[in-house]
Amino acid sequence: MKLLLTHTPHMRERYYGPRALAALRGLAEVVLHEGDAALDAAALVAAAAEVDLVVSDRLTPGPGEIFAGLPRLRAFLRCAVDIRDVDVGAASRAGILVTHAAPGFVASVTELALGFMVDLSRGISRATRDYQAGRAPEVRMGRQLAGSRLGIIGYGAIGRSLAGVAGALGMEVLVSDPHVAVPAGQGRQVGFETLMAEADIVVCLAVATEATENLIDARALARMRRDAVFINLSRGNLVDEAALAAALTEGRIAGAAMDVGRATDQMPSPALTRLGNVIATPHIGGLTPPAIEAQAFDTVSQVRAILAGEVPKGAANAESWSRRP
Repeated sequence: MKLLLTHTPHMRERYYGPRALAALRGLAEVVLHEGDAALDAAALVAAAAEVDLVVSDRLTPGPGEIFAGLPRLRAFLRCAVDIRDVDVGAASRAGILVTHAAPGFVASVTELALGFMVDLSRGISRATRDYQAGRAPEVRMGRQLAGSRLGIIGYGAIGRSLAGVAGALGMEVLVSDPHVAVPAGQGRQVGFETLMAEADIVVCLAVATEATENLIDARALARMRRDAVFINLSRGNLVDEAALAAALTEGRIAGAAMDVGRATDQMPSPALTRLGNVIATPHIGGLTPPAIEAQAFDTVSQVRAILAGEVPKGAANAESWSRRP
């Protein structure tokens, strides 16, 4: 069995790792992408012409034309959770399995969320910038997390993890998610409008879908209090960035933090990161060795299952998989 790993050398080192690569090589003949740029559709078809499986990084899309152009391909495995740029319908019509990795970054993203919460509440980055520029920082009253109200939009694995941490810190937790029921004692389930109006800190963790496009728009931001802050750790397309920029520059909310945005590779958008009341990181929420290795080894487990003729965990179209080994 032959397999293409689409990660560039840089991406391989940072987002896959030598241990997972060695494990892959123990299962199949591995072809590596040695170019510096992500593969586009034509380059992917050329690179994968003689392989049975593709293990794809998050920057390599899976448009419909590749599945028609790869008659030998059996499965397209994404070493990430997000498969929105993979044409699952086209893969299904070709009998090709599509999978995604499990979210191995729950603890990592939860910790970054907590860091953002503390920073926005106490002005750590603001004071540091002033000191580094030779200015005396303004001494401002901070917000104590204990006793504050945290609003979590989206009660998936990260939302549940963050709710537990916040509860242990003595925060009141509000949760908005129409698709789940929050267990008693783990937070107060409220409507989206109520959460936006009542929370001191709003953390967006909702899944990115067509329904959640621009969920955080001008109307939603207008419900927030002037001393409240907003954190986005989901995807940039959940936020109307022009509306958020206006709310921040006009002082209608106190600040924002983001690890994601609408720039390339889901990075925070420069127009927002330049604002003085914004904290931004370059999409590093899941960039810790345990988180990266968990997702890489998840694809190894998927390859092992596929080679055994089994449907792996993370399969998106198992019912259409006809090109089995």
